[in-house]
Amino acid sequence: MAKKDERNLNITINNAEDDSSDVIITFSTVLKKLKKYVLLWIITAVVIVGLSVGFAAITTHSQKPTLRSIVNFSYDGIEKGLDPNGRKFEVDSIKNPAVIEDALSSLNMSVEELENIRNGISFKSIIPKDAYDRYTVYNNILEQGGNSSIAAGERLLETTYYPTQYTVLFDYSETSLEAEDAVEVFNTILEKYEDYFYKCYGYNESLGSAVTAISYTDYDYPEAIDVFENSLHTLKVYAKELADEDDTRFRSASTGYTFDDLYQAIDTVQSIDLDKLSSYITVNNVTKDKESALAYYEYRIKSLTRLRDQYEEQLQTYEESINAYQKDDIIVFGGSEDTSTQSRLASEQYDKMFGQKNDVASELARVKQQINDYKDRLQSLKSKSAGSQAKVDKIDADFVALNEKVTHLVDLVCDTSEDYYKNVTFGNAYNVLVPAENPSVNRRERIMQNLKMPLVVLEGLGFIAFLGIVIVESIITDAKKKNAQLAAENADTAGDGGDGDDDDTVEEKQPENKKTK
Repeated sequence: MAKKDERNLNITINNAEDDSSDVIITFSTVLKKLKKYVLLWIITAVVIVGLSVGFAAITTHSQKPTLRSIVNFSYDGIEKGLDPNGRKFEVDSIKNPAVIEDALSSLNMSVEELENIRNGISFKSIIPKDAYDRYTVYNNILEQGGNSSIAAGERLLETTYYPTQYTVLFDYSETSLEAEDAVEVFNTILEKYEDYFYKCYGYNESLGSAVTAISYTDYDYPEAIDVFENSLHTLKVYAKELADEDDTRFRSASTGYTFDDLYQAIDTVQSIDLDKLSSYITVNNVTKDKESALAYYEYRIKSLTRLRDQYEEQLQTYEESINAYQKDDIIVFGGSEDTSTQSRLASEQYDKMFGQKNDVASELARVKQQINDYKDRLQSLKSKSAGSQAKVDKIDADFVALNEKVTHLVDLVCDTSEDYYKNVTFGNAYNVLVPAENPSVNRRERIMQNLKMPLVVLEGLGFIAFLGIVIVESIITDAKKKNAQLAAENADTAGDGGDGDDDDTVEEKQPENKKTK
């Protein structure tokens, strides 16, 4: 009997220890705690939203967002990463100091911020999805290995893409510009680059500057004739090149001329106005210094004679090379041997040599003509006295008129060529696809963008804290209930155990009483 009681007592203790170590949360308790703290959570969530919106609004107002624009290039060679002149294309030319200075000057703004603006401009190339997918496929095959990886590697090496579109970024945080001014400056820079692009790859502005830079008044009359002769010859060659290049017979809307029209106009001034003035000077010996003029003629004859000999040697070399050059044979097969034909195709190299020969021949003829002119001038100046003052006055007036005509021709060539390059050759060479926008226009979107991260983080932390409080409160409440139940059960068990002991005592004493009796 004692062993049995000891076993029951141990079981009761172990069960009590197991029960006290278990943590049980009832669903009803969790619901009660959720109802208790839900109002606090709603208030906290609203406060978090308000603080997040305020934080986002303040940071959005204080921050200087990076401006974005998208530009596109479209001309022959850009797909190979080349500029119109065949050299490597550098998109950094958009932020050339000359472009930025031109933009600031057009806006009547100081150039003090030029370097900060330049440092704030950066570029990101835009790769089309098909090119990116093609590269990704070849790269994945190459990583997997196997026989197909060799072919994929070769394809990957052949897959070279040069971007034609760029995202232009402008971070003006290091400048003193406000948002509105930054947008205006940025868009003006992108617009002014179009003019810079055409000047670099279109009309040769340095040519026009060189033609008008030299003042004929700094020279004696015979020398001034040569100055105009060289200027008109250079301008005529340029107009001829554009006329040969233009297969559309472009007529400028701004000047109303074609390049062939300009070529004929230049040739007319050169062959009539200039030659007439040159003849008058030669016949009447109009000069500021006769001795200097004689020395000049003699020097020019010797110099041109050496140049003539050089051109003659070059011409002979080109003729020998052309005669010895073997053209490519092209055989066209017919139905039988009798109908088969064979012809020769002039290659690009052959055409190039032939064109060079023609250029040298033209220059040689020009040099020979100049030599003859200088000999005539020299002979006339030696045989006659210098011209009178009246003839000098007439020549001065004629030079003024000639200079005005030459300057006008330079302007016409400049305007016509710029119009041609902008609307024909480089009509779509450079475009601003997406100009920069004022940040104040999409301020609400930027506030919402800046609001997302802090709002999600704070609301998440608040919700986790809310659940934590509910769970902890539920654990404490259920633990208290369970401890109360255990205490009550232990009390009941203790009461039942005491009655049992008294009974046993009574039962044990009864036999003793019987024995006593």
